[in-house]
Amino acid sequence: MAKSALVTGASRGIGRETSISLARKGHRVIAVARSEDQLKALQQQYSQHISYITADLTEDSDLINLKERLSQKNTELDILINNAGALINKPFQKLTTSEWQFLFNANVMTVVNTVKTVLPIMNKNSHIVNISSMGGFQGSSKFTGLTAYSVTKGAVSILTECLATELADLNVSVNALCLGSVDTKMFDQAFPGFEADVQAGEMGTYIADFALNDAAFFNGKVLPVALSDPS
Repeated sequence: MAKSALVTGASRGIGRETSISLARKGHRVIAVARSEDQLKALQQQYSQHISYITADLTEDSDLINLKERLSQKNTELDILINNAGALINKPFQKLTTSEWQFLFNANVMTVVNTVKTVLPIMNKNSHIVNISSMGGFQGSSKFTGLTAYSVTKGAVSILTECLATELADLNVSVNALCLGSVDTKMFDQAFPGFEADVQAGEMGTYIADFALNDAAFFNGKVLPVALSDPS
């Protein structure tokens, strides 16, 4: 049976590839991101399965619009994949307060805002998958310049555990995938010149399969998905 999924950060990289993988499997996808041109191109390529909504998930007005658009579509969701995020590569001592606030909004509040917005239309036995990072996984290697990014992704991991408890009575499973090196523009920004272990398409397929199938086996889990640490 076809499922309905909403994917944030869907205009490029892992979010785009996850949306494509879900569409190719015959599922309905609502792709959300700030870049309308890229979303429109994605929708045109997979018009039978992908629609899109342009939104900045840190902006109250865009969240209201997202809620209204979903209501107009009479949408019911089985899957939410929180992939939207940002990265700043800068040493700790040079990070400004505004940069910390920017990353917290981009990486943590986007998840909070999106879950609050779509929760009323999520079906029973639905699955929320938060895309975190090995930088936010306890005990993993940490790297100079990525402190703020890693801290915010660690917050996503803890948020995942909390949401699994908060939403248990609604029969909504919540898990986080802490990704290692994947060939994306964000990874190039974090590790210039380093060759990633996994292509974005491969990771998108993995995330799609996990979102579709693994709510029956995991809830409140923060799972590493990595072959190695960059070094």
